[in-house]
Amino acid sequence: MMPFEGAKRKGRGMEAIIVGAGIGGLTTALFLHQKGISARLYESARELRELGVGINLLPHATKELERLGLLDQVKANGVLTREVSRFDEHGTFISSDPRGMFAGYKWPQVSTHRGKFQRVLLDSVRARLGVDKIVPDRRFTDFEEKDGKVTARFVDFSGNTHTASGDVLIAADGIHSRMREIFYPNQGAPSYSGIFLWRGISRARPFLTGASMVAVGRREQKFIAYPITYPDAQGMVTINWLAELPRAEMLQPEDWNRKGDLADFYPQFENWKWNWLDAASLMRHADGIYEFPMVDRDPIPKWSFGRATLLGDAAHAMYPVGSNGSSQAILDGAAIAEALAATKDPIAGLAAYEAERLPATTKTVQAHRERAVENATDRDQIEANTRKFQETVGFDVESVNRQ
Repeated sequence: MMPFEGAKRKGRGMEAIIVGAGIGGLTTALFLHQKGISARLYESARELRELGVGINLLPHATKELERLGLLDQVKANGVLTREVSRFDEHGTFISSDPRGMFAGYKWPQVSTHRGKFQRVLLDSVRARLGVDKIVPDRRFTDFEEKDGKVTARFVDFSGNTHTASGDVLIAADGIHSRMREIFYPNQGAPSYSGIFLWRGISRARPFLTGASMVAVGRREQKFIAYPITYPDAQGMVTINWLAELPRAEMLQPEDWNRKGDLADFYPQFENWKWNWLDAASLMRHADGIYEFPMVDRDPIPKWSFGRATLLGDAAHAMYPVGSNGSSQAILDGAAIAEALAATKDPIAGLAAYEAERLPATTKTVQAHRERAVENATDRDQIEANTRKFQETVGFDVESVNRQ
């Protein structure tokens, strides 16, 4: 069977409504289509654009993208990460460990631009499901179940209301999920770590192996960088970088697309220049800077209520410290499609999806919290912590290759 052919499963004939056309929503639609389940996506944005900076797709996620027949396109738009190397704030080497296929995985770790990856998914949904299967300018407000169906209500930019009915309603609407708010009206704001992030993309010469990810410094002040393109004709690459500093308060609600100010963090990093990388120069020459507080949400005991459920950050928003948020959303999409395809009862399918993914992602959220406060500088301890983290979140080599 070709990777994108519809399988003959019990779930065929179901119709799914997906709230949100981000990475989680788009991959879920593709997995559902592969299983013969109809899906339509409703996105609050009036226009779908290539936004954001760099992301990492880990081997357990690229494995699923191969099942969709998309891995070659994703690889063509990114870099196959070779290793992660750690240095102290003086640029002195501490440790290094291989990643992806260089570490023995059957699938690569891919560093790429979030917007370009989302474009691959978007184009695939339009080609396979149809252009009309993505409806922009639809902000989800609420839903109801009646007569064996679920009906979602939306509002457009002009204030007009719209509805859509189906067998299941999947909310992939991010950390500020309206669906999650309906399920848990007293949940409060996301949990702030006390760490603030500034992210950017800069053009520069390759460093180290040319496919290296580096983490420099320690918990109180950290810099992370990795290329998301290979060298062009001039020998230049696009480097995604991230600077971390403690900040007592968030000041504003988190927003991945909020512009940041170089003056807010550059003074602490202006001397971070080593013979193998000039971090300060990357910061000064960024093609736009974005700021974001490191936040997550506390795990919840239940995602699925009747014919409605949560997926991706709506279900398990986590700190961006393990290159794992987007990968977990992809795993959710694969799991929910598998669960719905295995039954004629949508409610039972959502319950099976939750039973598989909720315990795993609860452990992952906690592991990311522990990772965020990790401050080891000893090579053996760093390597031990890395192995423990990979095993806890389920992407150690043995687990991924065996699954």
